[in-house]
Amino acid sequence: MKTSRTLATTSSLVITILLTAVLSVTGVAQSSSGSISGTVRDGAGAAIAGAEVSLVHAHSVLRTTLTNSDGRFTLENVAPGSYALNVTQPGFGRHSNAVQVKPGDKKELDVALEVNPLSEEVTVTADAGLVSEARALAQPVNVITEQEILERGTEVVAQVVDEEQGVNLQRTSPSLSAVFVRGLTGRNVAVYVDGVRYTTSAQRGGVGTFFSLIEPSSLETVEILRGPNSSQYGSDAHGGVVNFLSRSPVFGDKDSEFHGSTTTFYSSVANSFGGNQLLTYGTKRYGLLLNANGRRINRLRPGDGLDTHAAVTRFLGLPSSVFGERLPDTAFTQYGGLLRGSFNVNDTTQFLLSYDRSQQDGGRRYDQLLGGDGNLIADLRNLMADMFYARLIKQDLGFFDTGSFTFSYNGQREERVNQGGNGNPAGAITNQRERTTVFGFNFYVDKQLGKHNTLLLGADVYHDHIAAPAFTTDPVTGVVVNSRPRIPNGARYLAYGFFAQDVFNAIPDRLHLSGAVRYSVASYRARAADAPIVGGRPLFPDDSERFGALSGRIGAVINVGGGFDIAAKYARGFRAPNTTDLGIVGLVGTGFEVNSQTAVGVGGFIGTTAGADAVTTGIPVTRLSPETSDSFDFSLRYTSKRFAAELIGFTTKLNDVYFDQALIMPPGAVGKFLGSEPIVSQNIRGWVSVASAPTSPVLVRVNFDDARFNGVEFNAQARFNDRFSARANFTYIRAYSLLNGLPPNVEGGVPNPATNLSLRYQPRSRFYIEAYATFTGRQRRLSSLDLSDRRTGAARSRGAIQNFFRRGACVRGLTTPGAGGCNTAGGILIPTGETLAQVQNRLLPLGATINGVTVVDANSNVPMFTAVPGYGLVGLRGAIRFGERSEFLFDFENIGDKQYRGISWGIDGAGRGVTLRYRYKF
Repeated sequence: MKTSRTLATTSSLVITILLTAVLSVTGVAQSSSGSISGTVRDGAGAAIAGAEVSLVHAHSVLRTTLTNSDGRFTLENVAPGSYALNVTQPGFGRHSNAVQVKPGDKKELDVALEVNPLSEEVTVTADAGLVSEARALAQPVNVITEQEILERGTEVVAQVVDEEQGVNLQRTSPSLSAVFVRGLTGRNVAVYVDGVRYTTSAQRGGVGTFFSLIEPSSLETVEILRGPNSSQYGSDAHGGVVNFLSRSPVFGDKDSEFHGSTTTFYSSVANSFGGNQLLTYGTKRYGLLLNANGRRINRLRPGDGLDTHAAVTRFLGLPSSVFGERLPDTAFTQYGGLLRGSFNVNDTTQFLLSYDRSQQDGGRRYDQLLGGDGNLIADLRNLMADMFYARLIKQDLGFFDTGSFTFSYNGQREERVNQGGNGNPAGAITNQRERTTVFGFNFYVDKQLGKHNTLLLGADVYHDHIAAPAFTTDPVTGVVVNSRPRIPNGARYLAYGFFAQDVFNAIPDRLHLSGAVRYSVASYRARAADAPIVGGRPLFPDDSERFGALSGRIGAVINVGGGFDIAAKYARGFRAPNTTDLGIVGLVGTGFEVNSQTAVGVGGFIGTTAGADAVTTGIPVTRLSPETSDSFDFSLRYTSKRFAAELIGFTTKLNDVYFDQALIMPPGAVGKFLGSEPIVSQNIRGWVSVASAPTSPVLVRVNFDDARFNGVEFNAQARFNDRFSARANFTYIRAYSLLNGLPPNVEGGVPNPATNLSLRYQPRSRFYIEAYATFTGRQRRLSSLDLSDRRTGAARSRGAIQNFFRRGACVRGLTTPGAGGCNTAGGILIPTGETLAQVQNRLLPLGATINGVTVVDANSNVPMFTAVPGYGLVGLRGAIRFGERSEFLFDFENIGDKQYRGISWGIDGAGRGVTLRYRYKF
């Protein structure tokens, strides 16, 4: 009955949304149009002819024109609404303006283009559906430009956040990456592409498997909202929202136009190479865009040629360079394409089609191989992402000024093949295939109410279906059996919500108010009928849940005069448990994890920590409930023609946080099953382990505690004269559990305090050079989850040393086989001539206390690192333009060849290298 009611509710919801869309589109236009005119000049006041002027509404270019010989442009019949006016001309920095057009308005603008301007941040993400200047918003936002994307995003798209305040790169392996926003990552950061949800319910906790499949060369801008944004973007936005904005087709001015660019690159850091071919064709009525891309990333050379967390260092005390300075298992290939078409049906109606396909081959979890655990197999196969959407934008929409209606399809596929046991060649090989298919629909309508108020109403719905077959192969006998997938095969997840937003210029140019409220619903269902049968029983049971919550935000910006602004914001966030939270059983970045239902079924209790020191809290595991958050921001801002700065203080309280804690079970647990994994050991404290992670506790995800994240963000930029400019920013975050004051066990950990600096010299429009640097402080506050994480604390035990010595090291030729071959007693470590006992006693002598842990027995887990070291990096980049079409870019990175690593990174950062790019436009 519950399922039937859910389906009936869903059907009613979809029908209501579709009817609303149809009725809205057929509405009769009642608003009078306006116009936008202006003059484009250079810094000396001379008119600029041939500058491209584009009118952009939310996520789409509506019209394009060129300035005449006097630098003049005019855009007629502009419907009421908010727009971005973008002006570009080779040799000058891009100019962006937020323009609000009211009925009958005739806007007259003066645009000054400069060679080296301060960045002007115009956002289409902060207030959903509206274009706004960042300075006028209470919402902190990062706007990363096309040029910055080109300079930073060499290998994976997450690199574009380098040098940004409040945001950090997270890199589990070369091919897998994500971003931290205000100290949170993975499931706590919502990801969108052109306003369409890219995050799915199968999202893993600490890293986005498909994040890296977003192609940098297909992007025009990246916008990052810092802080909870559930009021507009629904669940998963405790840390913030990342919205990737794709390149838009360009319309012709008078006649049809054909343009494009060819870009190639080479990077010595990983001997990487690749490029993209961009083609656009436009007329007055329609525009087409095609971008084809590909890159080959070869083996990475880290700073100083060493990986600090390598398995040979962790378990044998040898430098990673025993296998060479370039790290094995770090190469991959990625390729894909973007196809977009935009059609102006008339002056007030536009239809947009977009399809993006990306694929990655040859990726591996380096942190599970020689980068950490020493396993033999940790493959990422058939990693593919397909995203399609169709969007109708209608202006003069009856009572409303504008309506946007989007249907979307998002398909994400992966195949993970793993063999554990620290390189056990006889260990079971698990094969887990996942395919998540998401159909979505979203819409919004907006209306200017009077001269100073804009109301927006909207809704969205996304329905996920997950196919996740899994099987296990015995490499000795070749026998294949079905196994429990990471998340239930056939699981379904439905998420929808309704929201309202209001923007009010209470006192024009003095007081700007904004607010939004949303009601969100999420439901989950898995059926035992879809589960594999092993031993006469299904490997997962029937399960269903439904969650709902209100979220919202309110903010104000006060212009106090003299270029000074004060801004404040409160936001209430919401996160429903997703399919991974509710259904997971399997290996994750921090170990082997089970869902709360499985733990309840075996009578489990919550451990005090996530590490080997865990004992029972006496609290039984219960089903997950939603997380909520309460966040406050306070900002001071100053802006002038040559200097801009912003100082932000924030505090975010996470309520009922999902912590990963050790699973404690009653005595006699050995031999019981967690999914298809048998429990192989149980220590005297009660925590248990399985064969794929034999020396660390099984973890369970529970609502265990509340946590607080406090932080400071500072950003400044200055233009000293027409040639020199500088930027600087700083981020500091401190997080703690409200239960005990310790760092919270939130997957990913909290990044180091960081400062970014740059100084740019641009004597003329065809040349610039920029020195840049990153300095981070030491992160000493590691949680028990961080300390046990192979990527951060790199905990090890005498038992794990034995496993790798006899297995992974033996197979790779670092140790001699025992009497019965690899995986048997005997053998020596070839580089040093030591026996196993000698290696164990050198690294972890019995009775010794190392990094706060006493080595009692073979299962005592001792972290190699109790802090993430600080570091300093210096680089030099620049560009030279040849004529109007050719551009050569260079980047000398990590000139000092320093070792560095971020928290929860599965690999050390790139060493000294140079990246060369060439771009030809036509």
